[in-house]
Amino acid sequence: MTTDRLTPLLAQRPWLLADGAMGSNLFARGLTSGEAPELWNTEHPERISELQRSFVEAGADIILTNSFGGTRHRLKLHKAEGRVAELNEAAARLARTEADRAGRVVLVGGSMGPTGEILEPLGPLSVAEAREAFAEQAAALARGGADILWIETMSSAEEAEAAIEGARRTGLPVVTTLSFDTNGRTMMGITPAELAGLARKNHLAACGSNCGVGAAEMVASIINLAAAADPSAVLVAKANCGIPQYVDGAIRFNGTPELMAEYARLALDAGARIIGGCCGTTPEHLRAMRQALETHVRGPKPSTEMIEARLGALSAGATAQLRGEMDRQAGAAPGAVQRRPSRRRPTHGES
Repeated sequence: MTTDRLTPLLAQRPWLLADGAMGSNLFARGLTSGEAPELWNTEHPERISELQRSFVEAGADIILTNSFGGTRHRLKLHKAEGRVAELNEAAARLARTEADRAGRVVLVGGSMGPTGEILEPLGPLSVAEAREAFAEQAAALARGGADILWIETMSSAEEAEAAIEGARRTGLPVVTTLSFDTNGRTMMGITPAELAGLARKNHLAACGSNCGVGAAEMVASIINLAAAADPSAVLVAKANCGIPQYVDGAIRFNGTPELMAEYARLALDAGARIIGGCCGTTPEHLRAMRQALETHVRGPKPSTEMIEARLGALSAGATAQLRGEMDRQAGAAPGAVQRRPSRRRPTHGES
């Protein structure tokens, strides 16, 4: 029998702090471009544990497993498609150990990212095949000790629903976040308002956004999501740490702990109850976010002007949605990239 540990914790707290980045922090610990982070669950487990421990010590209430690319389709790129159970169970066990030693309630979210394939009718992967791949991964994460199945960085409704259906077989609560990184929409054109409908249809434990193109766009997406969601919906904000920049041959994120603290406050005022960081977010950033949330006095819903003054410019699409206009708009936020679907393993969504 599975137990829902998320709902009781939310009943006790006005907000929960999710962790920071997995992928970008592992690069700082020696991961190389093109290497599968999931292989480190068995090759370098101590590095995964150290990172997750640092998130717990910084104040995280939810830590995600190192399993973003843990489906057979993503692992196939590294000739590890036969290791789905092994690598995902190991990922969950590592996170479970660090959560249990915290001395307080810390939940483990089993991270499930996109397959990297395009689903029919646009691509070769059927919905049934995607569903089975996600179910295989979800079962392994559940066996390893995950409290929640955490589906993240999705861009299409079809793949998100395949992942939700696969994850639901475990009986664990399911959280789903999309990446609104293309002018206020996902790469496949989904708006925050449409995510609200998907969450309602699938009875998600929580829904929201991760990754994207910075903190300002994240806060806007949460406001737009909250406007369309049920009042009882639990919303998730997990923004990138500023805007990515190419510096000295590497991708760096320009967000400071102060900026991420301000983002955390505005995300809470926008309606998010689970707040964390994605790419570039270190334990130092997370510690500042925890302190900001603990001392914040709730304010009104942030205005467009407030968001831009404190966090940076918004895309035309996100701004239009804040005005209640759902038509596609020209323009994009600074740092936004119009991405095309690719089989190449992306690093952006590995949090």
